[in-house]
Amino acid sequence: MTRVGKIAAVAVLIVSTGATAANADCQSRRTIGTVGGAVGGGLIGSAITHGGLVGTLGGAAAGGFVGHRIAGSGCHRVAYRHRHYYTDRYGHRHYYYRTARY
Repeated sequence: MTRVGKIAAVAVLIVSTGATAANADCQSRRTIGTVGGAVGGGLIGSAITHGGLVGTLGGAAAGGFVGHRIAGSGCHRVAYRHRHYYTDRYGHRHYYYRTARY
C-alpha cells in the first residue's frame, strides 16, 4: 500500500468512525473509538516504521488508548443544581441556585 493510500484509508476511517459515533450511546462510542484508534494508530505506525512489527503494534496500542480517551470525553457529564443562600444585614435569607457540571 502506498503512502497516499494509507493516508486516504486513515481519513476514511476517521470520517466513518465520527459518523457512526454520533448516533451511539456512551459505551458504544468508547468501543468504536478504541477500535478506530487502534486501526488508525496501526496504520500510522506501520507507515512511519515502513511496515515494522514493533511500530505497527505500538501505534495500534497508542491509537487505541487515545481513541478510547477521546471518544469517552463528555460521556458521563451530569449537571447538578445547588441551592445557596446569603443573609442580608436584616437577617433575611436570600436563596439562589448555582449549576455545576461534573
